[in-house]
Amino acid sequence: MAGNDWINSYLEAILDVGPGLEDAKSSLLLRERGRFSPTRYFVEEVITGYDETDLHRSWVRAAATRSPQERNTRLENLCWRIWNLARQKKQLEGEAVQRMAKRRLERERGRREATADMSEDLSEGEKGDMVTDVSPHGNSTRGRLPKISSVDAMETWASSQKGKKLYIVLISLHGLIRGENMELGRDSDTGGQVKYVVELARALGSMPGVYRVDLLTRQVSSPDVDWSYGEPTEMLTTGNADGFIDDLGESSGAYIIRIPFGPRDKYIPKELLWPHIPEFVDGALNHIIQMSKVLGEQIGCGRPVWPVAIHGHYADAGDSAALLSGALNVPMLFTGHSLGRDKLEQLLKQGRLSRDEINTTYKIMRRIEAEELSLDASEVVITSTRQEIDEQWRLYDGFDPILERKLRARIKRNVSCYGRFMPRMAVIPPGMEFHHIIPQDGDFEGETEGNEDRPTSPDPPIWSEIMRFFTNPRKPMILALARPDPKKNITTLVKAFGECRPLRELANLTLIMGNRDGIDEMSGTNASVLLSVLKLIDKYDLYGQVAYPKHHKQSDVPDIYRLAAKTKGVFVNPAFIEPFGLTLIEASAYGLPIVATKNGGPVDIHRVLDNGLLVDPHDQQSIADALLKLVADKQLWAKCRQNGLKNIHLFSWPEHCKTYLSRIASCKPRHPQWQRNGDGAETSESDSPGDSLRDIQDLSLNLRFSLEGEKNGSSGIDNSLESEGNASDRRNKLENAVLAWSKGISKDTRKGGVSEKADQSTSAGKFPPLRRRKHLFVIAVDCDSIMGLTETTRKIFKSAGKDRTEGSIGFILSTSLTISEIRSFLASGCFNPNDFDAYICNSGSDLYYPSQNSEDGAFVVDFYYHSHIEYRWGGEGLRKTLVRWAASITERKAEDKETIVTAAEQLSTDYCYAFKVLKPGMVPPVKDLRKLLRIQALRCHVIYCQNGTRLNVIPVLASRSQALRYLYVRWGIELSKFVVFVGECGDTDYEGLLGGLHKSVVLKGVGSSATSQLHANRNYPLSDVIPFDSPNIVETSTECSSDDIQASLENLGLLKR
Repeated sequence: MAGNDWINSYLEAILDVGPGLEDAKSSLLLRERGRFSPTRYFVEEVITGYDETDLHRSWVRAAATRSPQERNTRLENLCWRIWNLARQKKQLEGEAVQRMAKRRLERERGRREATADMSEDLSEGEKGDMVTDVSPHGNSTRGRLPKISSVDAMETWASSQKGKKLYIVLISLHGLIRGENMELGRDSDTGGQVKYVVELARALGSMPGVYRVDLLTRQVSSPDVDWSYGEPTEMLTTGNADGFIDDLGESSGAYIIRIPFGPRDKYIPKELLWPHIPEFVDGALNHIIQMSKVLGEQIGCGRPVWPVAIHGHYADAGDSAALLSGALNVPMLFTGHSLGRDKLEQLLKQGRLSRDEINTTYKIMRRIEAEELSLDASEVVITSTRQEIDEQWRLYDGFDPILERKLRARIKRNVSCYGRFMPRMAVIPPGMEFHHIIPQDGDFEGETEGNEDRPTSPDPPIWSEIMRFFTNPRKPMILALARPDPKKNITTLVKAFGECRPLRELANLTLIMGNRDGIDEMSGTNASVLLSVLKLIDKYDLYGQVAYPKHHKQSDVPDIYRLAAKTKGVFVNPAFIEPFGLTLIEASAYGLPIVATKNGGPVDIHRVLDNGLLVDPHDQQSIADALLKLVADKQLWAKCRQNGLKNIHLFSWPEHCKTYLSRIASCKPRHPQWQRNGDGAETSESDSPGDSLRDIQDLSLNLRFSLEGEKNGSSGIDNSLESEGNASDRRNKLENAVLAWSKGISKDTRKGGVSEKADQSTSAGKFPPLRRRKHLFVIAVDCDSIMGLTETTRKIFKSAGKDRTEGSIGFILSTSLTISEIRSFLASGCFNPNDFDAYICNSGSDLYYPSQNSEDGAFVVDFYYHSHIEYRWGGEGLRKTLVRWAASITERKAEDKETIVTAAEQLSTDYCYAFKVLKPGMVPPVKDLRKLLRIQALRCHVIYCQNGTRLNVIPVLASRSQALRYLYVRWGIELSKFVVFVGECGDTDYEGLLGGLHKSVVLKGVGSSATSQLHANRNYPLSDVIPFDSPNIVETSTECSSDDIQASLENLGLLKR
């Protein structure tokens, strides 16, 4: 009873299930001689009314106290603890109701505004009817890959997949992952998800049309864990998959790839991995690029083979997959496994921890933001059950089932959604291996006899361990397999069995409740459930009819299922709610009919297998009736068994992978655009074919982006193009010119020098020069003024010394400024445009290079960067919503109706909508605006910059840090060559600039004024996402002179005196 934690657990259970006092007897119980009697109330209502052994033990100790005053004091304390807990629960319930009401109002408001923007009349599907399977791009998936109903059907489908050579990347970061002898249950991070991702990778690697599968995880080289977790690569052995393996290649198959990130010599829990996610992303990006080149040599005719999809598992991997998807421009899939918002709601209901304590312990807000980003970036979200969608995903800002149906109906009708997008939810139950399972055919009445050829095998030891409990072991066995947790509802099952005499006469009950040595050594809650079960067995005199073995091994579970099937028994899962119900599938595979809760995943399982009955877990009589019906009616039992065995293959790994691959096939293919060849192999057009047409025209004509034409006026979402024939021919010519420009360094051997203007339209010469640099210094300092940026830039230039003049160090300017403002900055600071090798501007939505002709001072826009980041860009629909939001801020907060936020048309570009913030202290934080846009299905990246005086809204997967990854993918510049200079604080995208494989130098005293204004209202502290203890991050001294900067660079091993 150390800490009295058990008291809250039991009192919570009492309050959850216990009836309230009736008016008729409340006066008798609560009053004794006209006064409230806590002792009498506690005895009558807690001790007598509830079967709680530990509370009863406490009562006995209190009653045995000799001193009446001390006894009453103890009992009164317990009584008031109950009252206080009840009051606390009511308060929490009230807060939960308020949160739900607020969320509902926000949803309805966002839905109305989104519907108003999409002004076309709603179809019947949009009015609420369910729509048939439609891909996110309007193509029906019905009939694409029909359900497997036989081996012949699978072979037919497999033959249609031959010739495809897909590369798939899976990501699962936390826990200890290996292919064999998985240490499941070693800790909270190494559980069912580990087994699932390994088996998924192995199964996909065996499927026709899949050439290679990489499962990326963390490399752990710690003395605390086995050496195998430090191996960089592990090949997963794959089964035959019924002979469907395609021609094997040198790099084909399924592999575990371990990427080093985070502390090298420590195995840390998942809550501490968040600051190290960028380092994993950079390492994974390096692996994927190298593997794409290798596969290109093997199966791609020399062209890189990019992943067809990147699939993140759990929030941390979802965050990583989103960044990788954006860096590579490939589709993303996501599986949550368990969700942060649902866990937060459960923890708040318990009332043991405050919201701040929950966030400190579980980093829950960082996890929720990662899940929201995963919704923003994912093409498909894979769930195990419909319940996960209806009860958990709908809690998120980025998913609204009603708005999702409206958007899907519009897509089906080829009607514009005005920049709105909702990921497609796909229910794909986890797969299982069934090839080794042989259903039990014999029974105790007619056991098959052995012979010389097939001698009878001895009974498994676990059989005798169970049957020793029974007086008549030949009766049908009702089997329950669950840990002794109150949520599993085992006590109700025992009561249902004990109070139904016909059921007791016909069947035995077996309870497999985990492993235990002694009850006193179990946790308080588990011990309470087990003691309650034992008391019920004694109460109903169930000795000889109920088995509850103390120990079993994981390898014994199949034998337990076989024993239940041998006795013609039934498997039961009476949990109050079951998220999926994997044990139901396992039991069905061994020929057991099922009785399961009607809450959660079992509904989906029963719909497919049709091999049992669903019950209300709160209805004791319903449970007893269902069990009796299956045990007594042999024909019904045989029918359910037959249905289960006939349909169980629908939960096999081949079926899972077939459905999985069909979902990938429904995604629009995406990959780096500059890899497109000229033979028309790239058939998929962008969602908005006119988005960058004017950029193509400007670029192909002179390969310079005129400063006067920086804003060409349209986002391109609803552009009306020229007549199809002329436009098509012209577009082909323009794209060919752009392609010639974008192919990088010319293969000729011309010496250095300024190339002619005419050459720029056909060859890039040695453009861009950043490819020749030994290191690249990225100036990403967010200063309060142009003057401050000029001064900081000069210090950084000076710190580079002779390496700058010799050309071994190049410079990149990364800023929220527009290209026009950058030109003003260069002029005011007397800088030459060619002092920088690249310009990342508008917070990462535009990328420019200096013209090779140093005389004209023009800039060249990287058109392919736009095609790289335009995924889910909202265009005009997003702009209208932002303008409406800016007006509403003025209406709500400005007392004198003075403008607070206004659109800055002259600062906006096709991929950056800029707004001037005239009163920074009155605008809502970034998280509120991001939430508003997500509720309306608008996906974008919102950034407050320039000390809160400007708001930039850019594509969701664009950022200054992602632009650096693009330079790596585009030009092959290793990320470890980058050195990023930042201030003490900066714009609200500041966190993305720290961490990863690149080096970072924090300039003390620079940008610190932005701290309180921009970062005070964050969902989570910066320490949750920035690895301040990383050896790649150094800080200068407070003076921050050029010598201090040079000393910091020397500490990083970059400069030598």
